[in-house]
Amino acid sequence: MSEVVLGHRVLEESDWTQRERTHLERAESFLGPHRERARRGEAHPVWDFLFSYYSLRPRQLRRWHPGFGVALQGAAAEPFLERAGYHRRGGVVTASHEHLRTRLDTVAFVAGLLRATAERPARLNCFGLHEWAMVYRTTDVRHEQVPLRLGAAGTDEVVESNPLRCSHFDAYRFFTAPAAPRNAEALSRETQVATEQPGCVHANMDLYKWCYKLGALVPSELLMDCLDLAALARELDMRASPYDLADFGIEPIAVENAAGRTEYVRRQRDVADRSAPLRAALLSRCDEMLAAAGRLDEVYPRVSWIDA
Repeated sequence: MSEVVLGHRVLEESDWTQRERTHLERAESFLGPHRERARRGEAHPVWDFLFSYYSLRPRQLRRWHPGFGVALQGAAAEPFLERAGYHRRGGVVTASHEHLRTRLDTVAFVAGLLRATAERPARLNCFGLHEWAMVYRTTDVRHEQVPLRLGAAGTDEVVESNPLRCSHFDAYRFFTAPAAPRNAEALSRETQVATEQPGCVHANMDLYKWCYKLGALVPSELLMDCLDLAALARELDMRASPYDLADFGIEPIAVENAAGRTEYVRRQRDVADRSAPLRAALLSRCDEMLAAAGRLDEVYPRVSWIDA
């Protein structure tokens, strides 16, 4: 049961502790294989990415947060006061308005990016070739423990015979120097909000990043939903890559041929469809926080230029 006190939805101790236990079980289930590989000293070219490029540590993932605007009753909430961003208010424990104020610029950026992305049509014609562009005409292969399926020459030929249409700066920035000019447009951090679109596998994967960047302000259930989506997107990303991952049980999607490109688009559309409600949920959370801080009207006129 819950009630509203001091503008917060208050959860009884029995309710929120059950949610906390459920989250811990879910997090441990996700972390288990990674922990076992780490114990054996084994690297994994697909799944390690979710713990290296994405910087949330396992101990942080295990922590449950109710999100801004939710308050916790009971003595079991006391340990939350030792975490950054929490305070006691009116006999309950909640993420503080003071903490929100310190993160408002991040909340505003995330909201602007998510809204701009959601309002664009999905583009499904990149065929996952960003990973191919990252090894184009170079001997510096990103995943040295796995070979290229088509070899270096065959990989270069695929890049040269297909247009590059990457829309995500954080993929584009890893293109080799010869590959970058082949992209349909030059991307930059400054134009990120103006170029991301909801069909992009990496933009959808990054919903996980935006959740954990906001920390205690976002409920952990949404964080875990976005992590599950990121894992689905990462698998697709690497199945369409130039790498031979058969030893890791990863079957390729051969985007170098028409049938493979058709399969990639079908799976890319599925990832995009699954991401849409998660992006909407996170955007709604950001808008609620901006409204609570009195900055909603200030923020959106400032970023409206991106839709011009």
